[in-house]
Amino acid sequence: MCGIIGAVSNRDIVPTLVDSMRIMEYRGYDSAGIAVINSNGEFDRERCVGKVEKLVHSIQNGSSISGTTGIGHTRWATHGPANEANAHPLISSGRVAVVCNGIIENYEELRHQHLQEGSIYDSATDTEVILHELMKFLDDGLGFLDAVKETVKRLIGSYAFAALCISEPGKIIVAKRGCPLLIGFGDNETFIASDAIALAKIAKSIIVLENGDIAEISGVSETNIIDQFGEEVKRKDESILIQPKLVDLAHYSHYMQKEIFEQGSAVANTLEERITNNCMLEIETFGEEAVEIFNQVEAVRILACGTSYYAGMVARIWLESMGIPCEAEIASEFRYRNPVVPDNALVVAISQSGETADTLAALNQASKLGYKYSLAICNSPFSQMTRVTDLVLHTRAGPEISVASTKAFTTQLVSLLLLMIALAKRRGMTVDEEAEIVSELRALPSRIEALLQMDKDIAELSDYFADKEHTLFLGRGTHYPIALEGALKLKEISYIHADAYPAGELKHGPLALIDAKTPTIAVAPNNHLLAKLKANIQEVRARGGKLFVFSDSGTPIKSDELIEVIEVVKSGPFTSPIIHTIALQLLAYHVAVTKGNDVDNPRNLAKSVTVE
Repeated sequence: MCGIIGAVSNRDIVPTLVDSMRIMEYRGYDSAGIAVINSNGEFDRERCVGKVEKLVHSIQNGSSISGTTGIGHTRWATHGPANEANAHPLISSGRVAVVCNGIIENYEELRHQHLQEGSIYDSATDTEVILHELMKFLDDGLGFLDAVKETVKRLIGSYAFAALCISEPGKIIVAKRGCPLLIGFGDNETFIASDAIALAKIAKSIIVLENGDIAEISGVSETNIIDQFGEEVKRKDESILIQPKLVDLAHYSHYMQKEIFEQGSAVANTLEERITNNCMLEIETFGEEAVEIFNQVEAVRILACGTSYYAGMVARIWLESMGIPCEAEIASEFRYRNPVVPDNALVVAISQSGETADTLAALNQASKLGYKYSLAICNSPFSQMTRVTDLVLHTRAGPEISVASTKAFTTQLVSLLLLMIALAKRRGMTVDEEAEIVSELRALPSRIEALLQMDKDIAELSDYFADKEHTLFLGRGTHYPIALEGALKLKEISYIHADAYPAGELKHGPLALIDAKTPTIAVAPNNHLLAKLKANIQEVRARGGKLFVFSDSGTPIKSDELIEVIEVVKSGPFTSPIIHTIALQLLAYHVAVTKGNDVDNPRNLAKSVTVE
């Protein structure tokens, strides 16, 4: 949610800031803005409601904005509606400009104090309290950096902000607590950003700021970092791992389409160097302490949100099949419960961004409750989540720009399958059993490529769904969470209301929804639950419902006037959920395209949910 970018340079930085804002559009936003200190020592600012391209149009048609030091922002509205007055950057008295991600929880108290003191508010945002705090301390005679230090002491919440001050041009000061913030170093220029992707084309290395850090970027190569205790510190300078070409659309129509088709190589990247040529898992890939920790683990609790939670649901079934007790929890609910803590339990936090606020908070709560070990499964190597857990497994999916998750989800499933193998090895999994599962994983990239050859066939189904208002999804076992994920994808980008149910629950209520206008999608692998699922399919058919059955090739289900069978590539029992997931991704994508929707940026949604 929201995006921050800033730069100190010797050249006009406006085009670079705008380009980086374009890259961050995937995060979700409803307004955009930019502010720079111009050659006269004054602020130039341009803001708009809507897309970055609208901002670019305004800049190119008369605003003549330019400067060597500036900040930009894409805002997803929380406090105050999406209008120009609430768009960032916010400026006070022509002296200070601020952009902020996150939430200032005590803003009402601070705002009340400011109004009593005679301050005038120009927006309905919580961010504006930062401006007035800074102005108060500057008016008291403090320098810019000291004003930021004192302001941070007054703020409660999870946030990251960047500020400019007219009295100290050529300088950006940032503060981080809870929300991500990075410093990037390019050729004789320094950047700040909330997202490493925004720096992929302009920075050679980055520093990841820690919670409580305040950083002063003065000049093109001077950076001073102060930690939460007020001490100057050095943070590790890391190479940026994101290749610029990975954030380009290439020949695809949408990022979601591109990312669906990248899944074969993404899965191969997840597996690279983690399995041996003789089909064995390298347990140390989870971390140096992995062998010691896994030898102690007696139970697993998975914490995640949205799509990542569905991956956790699949993993729960996998782990239970190996005799490993496991619970999968929605992170935002776990935080407000008081669960029983098993002995020697491993908490597994799953997040594409590693910055999901609810999952981070749940992870913190688990530590307070006494969970002994922790593992992050994450796609972002620079994220906060990967810095607070005992073990880390990076999914290596590469940048995922589309809001609707595709390759991040499938690589999470692969990562969780590796975790299952690692934990099952100490519970008696034989070498042959391990080799069989690993062989299935090694064959997965080629099976994904074969599945993607069905793209045109699946696209032909989109016309049927385009005018529908409701769709039901059915699944059993490990494929029930895949039905949930399929329903989520369809509702996210096509705006068709979609629900998923365990197929055995049909008679307990959902059958009342079946009619000729409501199609049903069944996920039907050829496994031990197929006979039960076939009976459920007939229950729908008998009530006049149209069914689309995604089955393995060779499954004994035949098409008729009410049943259309879509045969997908047959896979093994552990990788079958991944194959069926990709088929449902393609369906959702093509339905959204047929309806003319904004596929990559669906309404009301953001990619990285960094607020509760």
